[in-house]
Amino acid sequence: MPRVRHPLSGIEKYPLMDGGCLGRWQKEFSRKMKRSFALIAVLLSGFGLGAAAQTASSGSAAAAAAPGPAKIAVISFQYAVGQTNEGQRDFADLQKKYAPREAQLKSLSDELDSLTKQLQTQSATLSDADRSVRAKTIDEKKKQFDRETEDARNDFQNDMQDMYNSLASKVYDVMQAYAEKQGYTLVLDVSAQPSPVLYAAESINITRPVVEAYNVKSGVPPQPAPTGAEAPKPRSVTPAARPSNSTQKPPSPQ
Repeated sequence: MPRVRHPLSGIEKYPLMDGGCLGRWQKEFSRKMKRSFALIAVLLSGFGLGAAAQTASSGSAAAAAAPGPAKIAVISFQYAVGQTNEGQRDFADLQKKYAPREAQLKSLSDELDSLTKQLQTQSATLSDADRSVRAKTIDEKKKQFDRETEDARNDFQNDMQDMYNSLASKVYDVMQAYAEKQGYTLVLDVSAQPSPVLYAAESINITRPVVEAYNVKSGVPPQPAPTGAEAPKPRSVTPAARPSNSTQKPPSPQ
């Protein structure tokens, strides 16, 4: 049978078909479609098996990685660092170091108060020149006091920060070892205020046990309590104010 080629697609088609040709064409078409459907079925079954295997694998991995119930503790970390025997000793030493500067500043402050009162009480009997000289002296001493106070404050804070960082790193290691030994999976720090922890039972507060564990490890004896002063008590965990709006290393003191 003569065939013609389509001018656009280039596909050869039969321009005319009699009954026999049409029947043969339908059989050939049906055979080709069956092979195509069989191939598609095989491909789909392969995709299905692959997806099922992947899902089963993911499910098994998830089941294997599923953690047990969390055991949570809270700690007032900054308080713990300060309440260790070593922390109490180091802070007392720091206070002794800055005691002379504190005494010097107090003396300067007392002198300023005295000069100011003298100027106020004697102002009416002083000449303008005397009042000006005394006022200038007071102003210069006030500037000296402010400058020395700021310098002493900055030096003290820097030394305090260095002392805290050195000690906090060691306390953190003890806290981590204690938490692992006790089976805790999460430890929350309630030092910051307002604390993100709204409520925690006192039974999960590990502040005191960590302080005691560190004291045993450091070997530093307790410091003598100040005369007439009551020994500080461990801070209890109380519900924090609701805020208006989280293995980590120790926080810096506020």
